[in-house]
Amino acid sequence: MPFGLVSAWNKRRRSKSQEHTDPWVYKPAQLWQLEDQTPRPTKRLHGSSVFTLKEMEEATCSFSDENLLGKGGFGKVYKGTLRSGEVVAIKKMELPAIKAAEGEREFRVEVDILSRLDHPNLVSLIGYCADGKHRFLVYEYMRNGNLQDHLNGIGERSMDWPRRLQVALGAAKGLAYLHSSSDVGIPIVHRDFKSTNILLDDNFEAKISDFGLAKLMPEGQETHVTARVLGTFGYFDPEYTSTGKLTLQSDVYAFGVVLLELLTGRRAVDLNQGPNDQNLVLQVRNILNDRKKLRKVIDPEMARNSYTIQSIVMFANLASRCVRTESNERPSMAECVKELVTIIYTNSKGLGMVMHTLRMI
Repeated sequence: MPFGLVSAWNKRRRSKSQEHTDPWVYKPAQLWQLEDQTPRPTKRLHGSSVFTLKEMEEATCSFSDENLLGKGGFGKVYKGTLRSGEVVAIKKMELPAIKAAEGEREFRVEVDILSRLDHPNLVSLIGYCADGKHRFLVYEYMRNGNLQDHLNGIGERSMDWPRRLQVALGAAKGLAYLHSSSDVGIPIVHRDFKSTNILLDDNFEAKISDFGLAKLMPEGQETHVTARVLGTFGYFDPEYTSTGKLTLQSDVYAFGVVLLELLTGRRAVDLNQGPNDQNLVLQVRNILNDRKKLRKVIDPEMARNSYTIQSIVMFANLASRCVRTESNERPSMAECVKELVTIIYTNSKGLGMVMHTLRMI
């Protein structure tokens, strides 16, 4: 049976009775209610291309180790070249049978959501393959990998402060777009925002990826959905963890954790550290608004002449508000975008003044 996921947006092909008996129909219902809406064009003409298993094998040289880019919870990611000559990243679902249904759900959510979205700070879905039991997602290829690799020395180029600020701003714009009802008409919470899901293109422009756990928020006055706690340890919103109530502010908390990674160069969770120093938020939360102590946690890999202390202080203050325990005390992503623009200007202006002073000397 043809997969036909994307066409489901335009016309419902199954009766309600069939939906109840088909274990592969994605829930919740909110997503399928969108099928009756007038479809909007995707960003690319081939944005919903359907590929065969043979095409996936050809693109990756039969999934050779030379083309392996990395591994994740979903499976392996390969670099591939399509018949058109376009270089892409191909995510291959490899899950044990016990997690097959969960993987299928994430696969369908990702196709459904990304095929509807259009923003420069979200990774582009080129197409997918649902050939028999095989599942693949095909994305635009991001030459500079993910943010965490660069912060931990795996990337080829170190990141100075202006570049880190630009990455933060790009990621913030992507999340703000999701939260603002985007092109789907309903706000979307990513639910698995983290530094490994921030990909960097040739110009180190940030693009958010991996929408398998994304959730559409309810319409009307409701501000949360009750959902099973899913995501990545270290980025969990403590309020969501304790109550099961997922809100847009859950993404804001995770964004705050990424800000702390950008500031310190440390991992969100580092099991190689002592019991009291494994969680980055707990480790630095109490010093983010202490100017003197703050200097000690700035990533030493950053060149001192790439940042001003004033921009660091402003950045740390924003991060501290994003990771507050109470969700209603956190800023919105739209507010984060505005503040980051100001921080970038402050840093740039400060460095310009420093350079001018040096020239005068």
